[in-house]
Amino acid sequence: MKNIKDIPDFDRPREKLAEKGAEALSDAELLAIIIGTGIKGKDVFQVAGSILKKLGRTKDNADIRTLLGVEGIGFAKACQIVASLEFARRRFFQEGVIIQKTVDVLPLISFIKEKKQEYFLCLSLNGANEVIGNRVVTVGLLNTNYIHPREVFVDAITDHAASIILAHNHPSGVLKPSTDDIFTTRQLIEAGKILGISVLDHIIITRKGHLSLKEKGFI
Repeated sequence: MKNIKDIPDFDRPREKLAEKGAEALSDAELLAIIIGTGIKGKDVFQVAGSILKKLGRTKDNADIRTLLGVEGIGFAKACQIVASLEFARRRFFQEGVIIQKTVDVLPLISFIKEKKQEYFLCLSLNGANEVIGNRVVTVGLLNTNYIHPREVFVDAITDHAASIILAHNHPSGVLKPSTDDIFTTRQLIEAGKILGISVLDHIIITRKGHLSLKEKGFI
């Protein structure tokens, strides 16, 4: 059984969280921190992976009974996970936010404007333009040309999203889309057409302000 303390320092999710922030961790790494330990024959990341698969199949029913069906999750750990999810929902996620214009998106992405690395976000929206998901897709890439459509749309598909809004920060403070920004956006729009998920906008945010590629006529 491998616990977090048995993992080499450079692979430890707690150290990664402290260095780069919680947004940089994968769902499995976040869960590994919450549950802390694995079980005989399964390390902490394998147990976390099993939880994610279970929650993926029962997205609207992440309750104690569901989690108890995962090998290695007892009552105490199930309670920890459910409590963590509910706390996050109440504290951070603005449920039912309807996006009608660019400024409606800004409160949901403002946390990246001060980041020293480039964060690329994807917001999932339902048919009523309500936000149903807000995730970090990548962190630290030097240019958005390396963002693959698969990484952007995988969670939107799981969310049954009707559309998405993209956003990323420019740590340099330059509030102007690069050639790569425009190319990647148009590439994702085409991928979205195939999947039936519309790309409504791509917003660039800095400490000084924001820019909508749609409003500026780039898409």
